[in-house]
Amino acid sequence: MAHIHSAVKLNNGVLMPWLGLGVYKAEAGEEVKQAIHTALAAGYRHIDTASFYNNEESVGEAIRETSVPREEIFVTTKVWNDDQGYDETLRAFETSRQKLGLEVIDLYLIHWPVSGKFVDTWKALEKLYAEGKIRAIGVSNFLIDDLEDLMKHTEIKPSVNQVEWHPRLVQTELQEFCQKHGIQVEAWSPLGRARLLDEPVLTELAEKHGKSAAQIILRWDLQKQIVTIPKSVTPERIKQNAAIFDFELTDEDIKKIDALHTGERYGPNPADF
Repeated sequence: MAHIHSAVKLNNGVLMPWLGLGVYKAEAGEEVKQAIHTALAAGYRHIDTASFYNNEESVGEAIRETSVPREEIFVTTKVWNDDQGYDETLRAFETSRQKLGLEVIDLYLIHWPVSGKFVDTWKALEKLYAEGKIRAIGVSNFLIDDLEDLMKHTEIKPSVNQVEWHPRLVQTELQEFCQKHGIQVEAWSPLGRARLLDEPVLTELAEKHGKSAAQIILRWDLQKQIVTIPKSVTPERIKQNAAIFDFELTDEDIKKIDALHTGERYGPNPADF
């Protein structure tokens, strides 16, 4: 994790950058395109979108407009709940691929574990992966029970599990399960939707290291071996979020942040979503 291009090797050998730009709630058109252009200019090489975000077309346009070679940009998108099921997922993937204008998607995720459907959805992902249309396949918002059920009925283990993760929700047991099975954990809402930025522990650590509270959280993610995709459309914040490779938290710092865990979620609970 020496620089912004640092990447983790997934369980199938594909390299995934530790830091990415999330574009949830980034408006299609110029807003999301400018955010991506800013991020790529700042060194980001990882963009995370989803069909549910309704901005895949603009994400694809931004990637085509940049001078950064396509093979250097890691692109994630996701199949939404209404499109789950075997045939439905195959159609949804093709729609996403056409909107993005990409021959190959780097990572395709099941957005939520829809009961009774996610196994068939995963089998569609396995087919697309075997056909070379996806470089890696994974899930999002899966709990341990969901992962166990999925792996019991399918051939390929997920490469990634993207979940809500921030100092108020340190999902240690889930992370340990994923590490045991070679599944990389990725954080969505890593900054707790900006609700944690005034937390005294984080502001004190920010002062100690000469960084912002957001930078402290993102660095904590990396040192916890968590891929992180902070969302922003503000150029200065996008650049600031990338400036986390020139310092290191101590073990004591990390323990202080871990101790902020309360189990509080800012998004839906997968157990009853």
